[in-house]
Parts: sequence; C-alpha cells; structure tokens
Amino acid sequence: MMPLSSKKETKYRYFILMEDLSIQNRVFPAGNIAIVAEADFLQSEAQGPSRRMKFHLVEAEVYPILELASLRELSEQEARFLQAVSPSAQRLDLYLEEATLAKAQLLQISDPVIVDYKSQSLPGVVAYIGNICDSPKLSGTFFGIKLQRQVELEEDGKNDGTFNKKQYFQCERGHGIFVPFHKVRRCWSIEEAGKCIGVGDGKMEDPLRDRPVSTGDRVAVYLEEGMERGLVIDVINEDSTVMVNFKPDQAKGEELKMCVKVPLSSVIREDLLRPAGSMYPSASRDGELVVDGGLKREPLENGGRRPEHYLGVNSVVQINMGKGALSTGVIQWMGYLPGVAGEIAGVELDEDRGLSDGTWQGHQYFHCAAKRGIFVRVESCQPDIRFQSLLITPENSQDPQRSGNRESHVVPVVIPPPRNGEAVRVLEGRMRGIQGHCNSCYMDTALFSLFSCTLVLDSMLHKATNPQCRHIQRILREEIVNPLRRDGFVDCKKVMNLRRELTAGGSCAGFTSEEKDPEEFLNVIMQHVLGLEPLLKLRSAGHKDQECYCHQIFIDQDDDLTVPTVQQLVEHSFHSNQLKLAEVPSCLIVQMPRFGKNYKMFEKIIPSLELDITDLLWDSPRECCVCGELATQECEECFKDKLFSKTGLKQFCDVCWRQVHSHSSRCSHRSMKLKCPEEFVHSRKSQVPREKMQLFAVLCIETSHYVSFIKYGLEDHHWMFFDSMSDRHGGESGYNIPTVTLCPEVAKYAKRSAAQLVKDHPRDMEGVAKRQLCDAYMYLYEHPRMAVYK
Repeated sequence: MMPLSSKKETKYRYFILMEDLSIQNRVFPAGNIAIVAEADFLQSEAQGPSRRMKFHLVEAEVYPILELASLRELSEQEARFLQAVSPSAQRLDLYLEEATLAKAQLLQISDPVIVDYKSQSLPGVVAYIGNICDSPKLSGTFFGIKLQRQVELEEDGKNDGTFNKKQYFQCERGHGIFVPFHKVRRCWSIEEAGKCIGVGDGKMEDPLRDRPVSTGDRVAVYLEEGMERGLVIDVINEDSTVMVNFKPDQAKGEELKMCVKVPLSSVIREDLLRPAGSMYPSASRDGELVVDGGLKREPLENGGRRPEHYLGVNSVVQINMGKGALSTGVIQWMGYLPGVAGEIAGVELDEDRGLSDGTWQGHQYFHCAAKRGIFVRVESCQPDIRFQSLLITPENSQDPQRSGNRESHVVPVVIPPPRNGEAVRVLEGRMRGIQGHCNSCYMDTALFSLFSCTLVLDSMLHKATNPQCRHIQRILREEIVNPLRRDGFVDCKKVMNLRRELTAGGSCAGFTSEEKDPEEFLNVIMQHVLGLEPLLKLRSAGHKDQECYCHQIFIDQDDDLTVPTVQQLVEHSFHSNQLKLAEVPSCLIVQMPRFGKNYKMFEKIIPSLELDITDLLWDSPRECCVCGELATQECEECFKDKLFSKTGLKQFCDVCWRQVHSHSSRCSHRSMKLKCPEEFVHSRKSQVPREKMQLFAVLCIETSHYVSFIKYGLEDHHWMFFDSMSDRHGGESGYNIPTVTLCPEVAKYAKRSAAQLVKDHPRDMEGVAKRQLCDAYMYLYEHPRMAVYK
C-alpha cells in the first residue's frame, strides 16, 4: 500500500476497529484506525456482506486481514481528528460518544474557545487546525490555540506556535498550545471566555445565561406584541432595567419618543441570537417553550409534543412568538445547521415579523423578503389551524424549490425497510439497532424484529387511530422506526419516551422500569393503543370464532417429539385445541411452549423457514395425504398414528378414507367433513395450492435477557443477530452499546435433520446459532401476498 504522503493521488477509506484484535500473540486494542485504498475496498464490497480484506492499522504499522464487521467507517476528517487522540481506548470512547467529535468539526480559525489543560480551563482563540508532524502514516489533526494569558507548558519551551522547529501560527512566547479535539470547547467570545472560567475548579458557566448588555449594544426585546429590535441607550440598573430605543435610525427628536424602559430579563444581544437573531424554541419536559438563553418561557400546545401531522417543506404552520402571539407561514427549508442541536425549519412568515431573508451566517438556505424569514426548531411548528384538512404530500416535501401549496394532503411518511446489502450497510455493527436501557430488552427486540427489515406491520405506523393515542403512534413512527431504517440506530431516550407514554396512558403499569415479555408489549400497543385489527382469526370445533394477536403453543407431552420443528409444534397445537384459521393471516406470531423464563419444554427447536398453513385453514381446499387428490375428510386420530408422517394433518379423499380405515386398528376412527370452496370443487382441479408463510424473525431469551434474529434478505444465509445490550461503556453512569452482527451460520443448522441436531452439542455450534435453536421464545412469520395489502 502506498503511504499517505505519496505523490500518487490515491483515495482511501477510513475505519475504526471496534473490537480487540489478536495476531500472533500480539493484541491490537479496539480504537485503532485502519485504512484501505478505495479501489480495493469497492472491489471487495462487490463480493458480498461477509467480506474480509487487508487493512493498514496505522498505529501499529501492520497489514492484517480483517472482517469488515469488526470495523466502523469514518470520514477522513473524523479519522484525522481521532488519530490525534491516544490511547486507543480513549479514542474509541470519544467515537462512541459522538457529540464531542461532532462539535469539534464545526470549529474554525478565529473561534474563541476554552482549552482543558492539566485541570485548568484556559481561554484562547483557534489559530491553526491541521497536522503537526509529517508522517507516512495517517496524520492526526491538532488545534493550535493562541491563549489569552501566558502559561507554562511542558511540550515546548517557546510555546509561540512552533512545534518541532516549524512555525504553524504566530503568538507571543508562552501563549501557544497544540491540543487534540476533545480538549477544546467553543465559547462565544474571548472576553466571555475569561469571565466564564470558574475560580480554581475549571468549570465554565453558560455564556448565554443572563448576559449583561452595555450602552450601544443592538438587542432583541420580547414584548407583548412579539419580538422587536432596538439599541441600548442606557443601563439604568445592571441587574434589572435598561433603556432601549426601538428606532435608532430616526432623527434624535423622534428617537427619544421611542425609548422604553424594559426589564433586563426580556433583552438579548443581537449577536447572541442563533441564527442571525432568530429564536430556537424547544420543548422542555414540562411542556414549556424555551427560547435559548433562558429569557422567555411560554406554554407549548399539546403538552410540549411535536405536531401529530408530518411536517415538511411546503407545510403551512403557525409559530408561538410569545405571550400568545402567533405567526403563520410556510416551511421553505428543513435540515441541520452548524453548531445548532436538533432539526431546524426555515419558515417564510406571512408578515414582516421575521429576522432574516433566509440567510444564516452568510449562507442562503432559502429565499424570501427581508424580515419574512425565521429559523426555528421543528418542535415549535404546529400545523396552521386554518389548513388542518389541507395537508402536505411527501412528494412535495422533498422539493425545496416549490412554492407553498396550501391545498395538499398530509400523509405520515414511513421510510421503507432496508433489504439485502442495504440492510447490512445500514444496520450492521456496534452502536447499531435500538439502544437498551433499564430492562428495555423485551421492547427493543420486539420493535427491531417487527420493523427493521419487514413492512408486514407498517399499518401500525399510519392507520387512523384514537386521537388520544396519535402522539404514541407518532413517537413509534418518527422517533423509532424511521430513524432505525434510515440511520440504523435509535437512542434509548426515544424508547423510554414511548415507554413513558404507554405507562401514562394507563394501559399497563411498569413499562418504564419493570421486566416484561414481548407479547405483553405487543398486545398493549396493537390492541389497546393503536386498535389494530387482530392478526389471527381462529375457529374452534364448535364453530366459535376467536381473535388474537399471537398464538401460544399448547401441546401434550409427546415422546416422539424430541427435537421438533416449528411446523410440527404449530400443527400439534392446532390439533390438540381443535382450532383452524378462519382466514390467511398477514403475520403469524407463535410463542414457543415454555413455562416462565427458565423451563423449556424442548431443549432444541428447529426453525421452519417456511410454515405451511394450508391444512390449518377452515375452508381451504386440501389434498389427500395418500394420493394427492382433493381431500374431503379429515381424521384426528390418524394425526398421531406412527404409520404416517410426523408432519401434516391427515386428510383423505373418499376412496383413500375407505382403504385406510378398513384396517381393524382404524375402523373406529371418526371422520370430519372438510369444507371446500364450491368454485374449486366444480373446477375439478387436481393440484391444491399451498399457503405458506415466511419466517422473518426469531426472539430468544436466556437468563431474563431478550435478543433476536432477523432475516434481512432472500438468501438462506441472510440472517443478522441483534442485542440491545451487548456491551456497556462506563459504569453506572455509562450507557449500553447495541450491536447487530451477521450470522449466516444459522442457515446451516436450520437445514439439518432432527437426527443430526440431536447429536449436536450446543457448545460446539458455530457463532450464535445455538441461541436460535436452544433459546427460541417467539417465531414471527409473514405471508408474502397478504402482507402487501392487509
């Protein structure tokens, strides 16, 4: 591999090692940066998801062959920032934390900052960003800081912007320092930085909180009518009152007439408004509308929740400007702004009450008249009540150039699930999937299994539901499912938000803290919250219909069933309880026979990748188990007769019935007439169509912890394994690390016969396949045809 300093223009891909690597008795810890030529990477990528290739481990100068599953890709900037950090364990911690790295990438030359150095907090200005050593390896990016005051540093005797006899920036001796990104924090001005340093403790206060103003400062003032801009002409009391002129450009005679005394708590300097003087409201936990800086609080509609309807470009919205004053407008842009947390909406107002023409920090995000544009957090936008019935189509929302269309229709946007190679790209790796927290694994695995790679139950996300529960549906759709399918990761706070709402709704207590089972959660959210139509409609022998959302396997002890398949268990359960399916289900959730979390009726269960439900249907045509012709009668007693196959209900045509039951051991059997559609009988078709369901997920439990297997593609080996709490970062104050790994070995054992699996010892099984065979708790099937429209 050519070194990075080579003149040859070779593009590289950058990765971070997520787990310790052992090579010839040498251990390379997680956090090492690995690089590979982009051409080599793309060539390997074309070979499939389970790929191995040669990488360059920069720190160790070795070239091992690694599994891509053990790496996470970085941008070049991220790789260079992280390379400046050591040891590798701290580098990995900073990568997993994400926030510090993201903020550092927004820093620019001349930005005022605070530098952490030996328990001190030193104010300064960014003077240089780049590498400080010429190396054939990946060079780390350091920040050169021009400090406000002289300090004694150990790294360099001169400390004047020089490192290894090379000048990177100019400053006085003793005022220069080079540090990695995690030692630097943004401040608003160098003067504020000096005031923000805590005496002796190195802590920094919020520079926006209760910021005093001075004579001559341009400010924004929050009045009853909304927000006005003016000029401070006098500070009457530094703690409470200032005199503000609201028309500073007028002649002096008129100017004095517009001077008003206002409380300091209603004033904020214009240069501290973000962006360019606009408000950024956000919903606090108690439902208040909070303007950054802590200067104004107003109640937010719907208890602080985001709007129920989908909001996008061209949505017609209203914004609470304070004191009950509402402004209306059209969203012209949505996205994320540098240095600002959360999703932002750029709104063109209907009146001149804005603070911008669509420009923020010199960049034009959308175009509108002066004083018509405002940037606000999406949470502060509510659908305009004048156009509640005229909502936006997702197609229009994607085109920022289109003018506001106030006659379109709102449709909740649901991102389709990724499949095959795309699923691997989005979902595989550490910090992927749904992050676990506080006994949430039952919900994490259920949600990941139902929504990560299938759309069979997407009706839960967009169906009409009770108005009191729409916010729960919105949380499920917009905060969990869509981010999971788009980004491959859901923060535990989003799931906790759902858990709080389910508990607050009164459907079931303890969702926020207690251990529960997946079926309990699914029954609550499907039936009591969203009012989803029952997935299963069953008919008993007495022609009584019953509806449910999942089927619990109940069977008698059978010595012949030592290592059963799911097909056998379902058939035995339906037979034992004299049940039939009244219709073909789109989704079939099957709970395995076990008592509590510990006792399992079977040591191993073979997953049936296809579940044939033809013979379980009430009025479906069926074929004779002897000759294959149209069956007319079913025999319950023959089901367990050892003469017949162990799989499949036993039904016969009239001829075969007489022949089979002419034997003395079966002559006392009673027949049950089968119901068959008239049109099928009259058509005299000889071949009976089979109704088969496809396995798409398996939930497993071991020692009170749930995990799941998900089928992400069409091939037999397309399986991935999800654990919401596979690892942990930090102690009690740390967080869980969810992980999604590929497990193609599952297909190998699913195809084995019962005789072979009996001999296989779990500890000798490859990968995590043992978990699916030995710890299965719930199998989830979908019907390819019915899932499309039911």
